[in-house]
Amino acid sequence: RLNSSCRPETELRPPSSGSACKGLLPVAGCAIIRPPRDGGIRYRGLTQDVQVLPVDYEIEYICRGNRVIVGPKVRKCLPDGTWTDLTQHSRCKKKLYIGALFPMSGGWPGGQACLPAARMALNLVNRRSDILPDYELELIHYDSMCDPGQATKLLYDLLYTEPIKVLLLPGCSSVSTLVAEAARMWNLIVLSYGSSSPALSNRQRFPTFFRTHPSATLHNPTRVQLFQKWKWTKIATIQQTTEVFTSTLDDLEERVKEAGIEISVRQSFLTDPAVAVKNLKRQDARIIVGLFYETEARKVFCEVYKEKLYGKKHVWFLIGWYADNWFKIHDPSINCTVEQMTEAVEGHVTTEIVMLNPETVRGASNLTSQEFLAQLMSELGGKNPEETGGFQEAPLAYDAIWAMALALNKTVGPLRAKGRRLEDFNYNNRDITAEIYRALNTSSFEGVSGHVVFDAQGSRMAWTLIEQLQGGSYKKIGYYDSTKGNLSWYGNDKWIGPGPPADQTVVIEEFRYLSQKLFVSVSVFAGLGILLGIVCLTFNIYNSNVRYIQNSQPYLNNITAVGCMMALAAVFPLGIDGLHVARRQFPVVCQFRLWLLGLGFSLAYGSMFTKIWWVHTVFTKKEDKKDKRKHLEPFKLYATVGVLLGVDVLSLMIWQIVDPLHITVEKFTREAPKGDLDVLIQPLLEHCSSEKMNTWLGVVYGYKGLLLLLGIFLAYETKSISTEKINDHRAVGMAIYNVAVLCMITAPVTMILTSQQDASFAFASLAIVFSVYITLVVLFVPKMRRLITRGEWQSDAQETMKTGSSTNNNDEEKSRQLERENKELQKIIQEVTPPSHWSTLAPSHWSTLAPSHWSTLAPSHWSTLAPLPLVHSSPLPLVHSSPLPLVHCSPLPLVHSSPLPLVHCSPLPLVHSSPLPLVHSSPLPLVHSSPLPLVHSSPLPLVHSSPLPLVHSSPLPLVHCSPPPIGPL
Repeated sequence: RLNSSCRPETELRPPSSGSACKGLLPVAGCAIIRPPRDGGIRYRGLTQDVQVLPVDYEIEYICRGNRVIVGPKVRKCLPDGTWTDLTQHSRCKKKLYIGALFPMSGGWPGGQACLPAARMALNLVNRRSDILPDYELELIHYDSMCDPGQATKLLYDLLYTEPIKVLLLPGCSSVSTLVAEAARMWNLIVLSYGSSSPALSNRQRFPTFFRTHPSATLHNPTRVQLFQKWKWTKIATIQQTTEVFTSTLDDLEERVKEAGIEISVRQSFLTDPAVAVKNLKRQDARIIVGLFYETEARKVFCEVYKEKLYGKKHVWFLIGWYADNWFKIHDPSINCTVEQMTEAVEGHVTTEIVMLNPETVRGASNLTSQEFLAQLMSELGGKNPEETGGFQEAPLAYDAIWAMALALNKTVGPLRAKGRRLEDFNYNNRDITAEIYRALNTSSFEGVSGHVVFDAQGSRMAWTLIEQLQGGSYKKIGYYDSTKGNLSWYGNDKWIGPGPPADQTVVIEEFRYLSQKLFVSVSVFAGLGILLGIVCLTFNIYNSNVRYIQNSQPYLNNITAVGCMMALAAVFPLGIDGLHVARRQFPVVCQFRLWLLGLGFSLAYGSMFTKIWWVHTVFTKKEDKKDKRKHLEPFKLYATVGVLLGVDVLSLMIWQIVDPLHITVEKFTREAPKGDLDVLIQPLLEHCSSEKMNTWLGVVYGYKGLLLLLGIFLAYETKSISTEKINDHRAVGMAIYNVAVLCMITAPVTMILTSQQDASFAFASLAIVFSVYITLVVLFVPKMRRLITRGEWQSDAQETMKTGSSTNNNDEEKSRQLERENKELQKIIQEVTPPSHWSTLAPSHWSTLAPSHWSTLAPSHWSTLAPLPLVHSSPLPLVHSSPLPLVHCSPLPLVHSSPLPLVHCSPLPLVHSSPLPLVHSSPLPLVHSSPLPLVHSSPLPLVHSSPLPLVHSSPLPLVHCSPPPIGPL
């Protein structure tokens, strides 16, 4: 018998070879081992008194209830007195069962590599004494073939077949969707290792779902980070019409919207991407995100090559889980060569979830990622990783087992505090499910795939690998950690062009400014015009006491000169634009333009209009009223100018208070510069405008247009009037014609040319300059010339008057005398017996082809001695009632075009013997009532075509002895 101190311990650990009890044991046997807690040892043929077992004797461990032996189940006595497998412990543990679906075949045979990885993790967990020491995890798995229909049947078998499963471990998005949606009815937690569908992030639909495979939407934060890095604010998308890509694109749209990035074009296709790619080309898409499977990717880039939607102006973003040589694989569904495909895909960027930790760190499993790969390759038996389904996702399956084990281990303590145990779990127990959910939701550990942590939707948050195709092969250009928002950039990205392309055609805004040569040239003319105005104003003020100047109303002329200078001063602000002043100061320039031009016009034109209006008012009144207005009151003239000026000031003030002028920018059609530059020029032009600019211009143009038309009418009506009080009204009328014509042409033309800054400025400014120059020259230069040439420098106080004033007085006196004579003649004409018609075979009219000369046989009472024609164009008749004949011996004709008749009532005959015809074109008759005959002996015919008859009532015959025929009589 052994001493009590040398009895074997109750734990399943045999005495070590260095023990003090070893020397007390017989050499030919091994000491017995006491049974473990919750278990026992089966001894074959052994009595209770035996303490030493013979060599080669075997014992077997057994456990009570549903517990199982963890470690060696059988030990054998060795010749040296020890038992086999001394380094491994044998314990009784309770089993926890995990239901798993691994797709070993089908669309994604990910189980081929994921199942061995899960077994590796499960074995390590079960051997760890610090993780679930009282429990043994066991995997019950089936082949789902990545088929939802098959998965439905297998899920039914898992749920309704003993033992109870604590968790479910599916793979493949379509299968996980089915399992996760049904699992909540059984209070089961679902942890997927191979599902990327964004739809699984819906917590309301899948409340107990977690996954170590990141969601496909995890690419989107990386894409947004790259868009911001390269300063892109406008992107386009093209997707295959499937639920996974649609959900991913919806998430991308929300993220880019938050980042201030616009999706300008969104295209989709089912099988043929040709139309979608053409639409991208038509919409000038530059930065394009493509979401489609590998086979469709080849179709897309074949169309991309045909549409030339690649190169230095375009960047494509693709999914990174394609094969490295996906674009070189022969595909009978496309008609592009490998070289064409290689050219089209060059430079595209991929984002791929990091499924293997790039750093050499030991995590929860005490393995680095490279050590894990070595063990996995050993488990696969040397199979080619590229031919093994799910090899890339194997680290995710490995970490899924570890996440599950660590979460279950975390629940043991809280459940024990509540008097619960994990083995008490059933499908109706929500408390244990809630504890497992809470533990899994707060998981955070280093795995072989990287840092494992879940977001609020249960999706894995992981690193993203960024690669770029350079020279036909993928190069790593950076990593993005979505958990920390940290971008690790290598700086080895390469572009076909000089750098990252623009997200759209670069539009360079370019303001159109006025030609400085034109501005300087017109400004010189305007400056000279202002000097001319100063000279005229000075001359007028200096000679204001001269009678001739006084008779022209010098104060009104002074106002005209000031208005002209203000109008010329408006030329300078008209030519000032953004090239000369800051944008905030431009409204001030607009105000100067408006006020200088408006007030200048009111002063200059208003003073001239006042003169012509006064002349018309005086000389178109009846005789009794005319005498009353002969005395000119200057204050009335100034008051009229003041009224016109006040109307302008009031209207401009209302305009600027109600709707002030401000700067507006007009955009023109974009222009492409010369050369192969990916830019467009956006021409801009600054304008002075207000909200209701057309309304205000309509009011101002309408008011001033009426003034101009009225001025033209008054100038025409007073063209033949001569008055001493305003001796320059004919010059004023000419200036009004000039201003009116230029204004009526300039106003509409400048409105049409408003988008052409040079033409608009040239037309407006030159119209101002010309009208001002003509006005100043017409009004002031004749006065200067008269005073200089005739020396009329005397003032009104002097008695001696020069010829000009005398001439004016004589002219007025003659005019009044002629008016009196005309009235007397009208009375005589009315007393004459109405003439009778000459009887002829046919009614005929007399007229001649050219003007004629008149001559008489005897000396004349009236005679012209100068070689100038005697022209009668007065509205009053030319009356000859002298007893002597009217003799015309000038070499130029005597022309009668008066609207009143030429009356001959002399006792002597009126003889026409000129070689030129006698022309009678008056609308009133030629009356012959003389007792002597009217003799026509000219070699040219006397033809009468007047609308009134030629009446002969003389007792003597009408003699016609001209050789040409008289025509029909």
